[in-house]
Amino acid sequence: MVRNKFPYWLKKRINYNKDVLNTTHLLQELELNTVCQDAACPNLGECFANKTATFLIMGNVCTRNCKFCAVKSGAPQKLDPEEPLRVAKAVDKLDLKHAVITSVSRDDLTDGGARHFCKVIEKIRSLKADIVIEILTPDFNFNKDSLRKIVKVSPDVFNHNLETVPRLYSKVRPEASYERSLKVLNFMSNESRDNIITKSGIMLGLGEGKEEVFEVLEDLRQAGCKIITIGQYLQPSSKHVEVKEFVEPEQFDNYKKYAESLSFKFVVSAPFVRSSYHAQDFSDKFI
Repeated sequence: MVRNKFPYWLKKRINYNKDVLNTTHLLQELELNTVCQDAACPNLGECFANKTATFLIMGNVCTRNCKFCAVKSGAPQKLDPEEPLRVAKAVDKLDLKHAVITSVSRDDLTDGGARHFCKVIEKIRSLKADIVIEILTPDFNFNKDSLRKIVKVSPDVFNHNLETVPRLYSKVRPEASYERSLKVLNFMSNESRDNIITKSGIMLGLGEGKEEVFEVLEDLRQAGCKIITIGQYLQPSSKHVEVKEFVEPEQFDNYKKYAESLSFKFVVSAPFVRSSYHAQDFSDKFI
């Protein structure tokens, strides 16, 4: 990760204490990937120390090549039929109250991996019934059958990130579509009839304007989204899209106030915020 010229509010020490090592060893033992590790998340030390992680299913190779993401792209592995059980075992051993499951994009699969998500959810609930399950999914190419599979197993929270403003999609997410992602969130909001809470997230510092951010927040509320996370983009390597601006904490506060004025149910906006950072704070308060 590029670290030069970071402002003071973006400096964070990672302490690899006993709890961090224990979490790491458990994940290695169960042969599980996490987005914390594969996407080089700056909050890894804090989350692992608290015995929590965001599980990355369906391999660690993505069929898409987003220019902001540290996850590898290329030809993905075959689905592992034992992975759902191993994820469930990790959730149980970590004694999680709020589990977050994400995945690489799997455009090579007919359903985009929706059924695999369902199997993971079902296995977790078979071992631990009293748990909040949040999934952070790709867009499934807006395959409604895939999305309906997800609705049937009723995760508590359905998260799909817009990531950035529409103008920057061709640069940051060339294989994605802003309109398609909004349709995914709108479909899930309508199809689940409020049984599933929809969530999304955006990154700042890619060259977006303030009015563009306001418009994205408005689009998300119109699509039925109820939770929004807003964080600072950090460039994983020199091969990724560069940071245009380190947004000051006060501006994150301004975006939070605007989102709250739009009646989002829960807003988290700060430089180190990521999609699943402190995700349990929401479920502790509302679920």
